Amino acid sequence: MQDEQLLQRIETNPDILVGKPVIRGTRLSVQFILNLLGHGESIESILQEYDYINREDIQACLLFANRVLDDNIFMPLAKSA
Repeated sequence: MQDEQLLQRIETNPDILVGKPVIRGTRLSVQFILNLLGHGESIESILQEYDYINREDIQACLLFANRVLDDNIFMPLAKSA
């Protein structure tokens, strides 16, 4: 599946979670899925718990996060003396 097709699985709508990016048709935010993955949950366990999403939805969350990070400039914080 191409990147743009995957990214269509993510939507922002001010009426859903105050506009946070979510998996289309759900109230599962990209941030929530990334948090689960970051805390060691496997894709398989997420798919079992939330059986209304699929592997491509999780892949879309990862791609979305990559795009957001890629589009930002990060400046190192100055070290305090």
